[in-house]
Amino acid sequence: MNTPFPVGQGSAAQRIESELRRLIIALELPPGSRLSEQDIAERHGVSRQPVREALIGLARTRLVEIQPQRGTTVVKISVRKMMEARFVREAIETAVVRRACSSFDPQSRERIENLLEMQEQAARRNDHDAFQRYDELFHIALAEGAGCPLAWEAVQDIKAHMDRVCQLTLPSPEAMLPLIDQHRAIMTAIDSRDEDAAAEAMRRHLTEILRALPRVEAENPELFSS
Repeated sequence: MNTPFPVGQGSAAQRIESELRRLIIALELPPGSRLSEQDIAERHGVSRQPVREALIGLARTRLVEIQPQRGTTVVKISVRKMMEARFVREAIETAVVRRACSSFDPQSRERIENLLEMQEQAARRNDHDAFQRYDELFHIALAEGAGCPLAWEAVQDIKAHMDRVCQLTLPSPEAMLPLIDQHRAIMTAIDSRDEDAAAEAMRRHLTEILRALPRVEAENPELFSS
């Protein structure tokens, strides 16, 4: 965490929250890590106030725990919270693809095709960070193409609980490539205007994480809450 935060739009608190969220999801700040307001403020040239606001934002989404007199800690991965997040995400995104079957923006469709090609290239070179970035952009473009971008905003905070597990379930191209096939299956159903097939393809896609969960939990018990 020695790299300064990138200069961009938004308040200092928003930029710090976004960057800390990225580090937590990528497990660069693993569960159990202690976060010091003073250290973060000094490293990034800000006062402690925006850091405090950023940590409060992360606590609101249950990625960190703030304890008076004891400081702030990155929470361990909760299987229960991950399952709840997956349940909510499935409800929203299956509704999105059903809507997409009625009407889908042609520019978004073209963008998705490009994203899937870039995601496949990322998988083949084993670039996990790029793969995850294109994965998120796919789902954003899907919501935008269906005319309901707010659906993705509703998903964004809760999906962090799934994303940390995803970091552990995609160690190789062999694990990543099937997910691209699942994305293509979703789009094939949308192109055919088959609502039931699109919803089932999305449901199958979002269930993939459950198949790998027992293995990753057994292999990384220190990252999970009991």
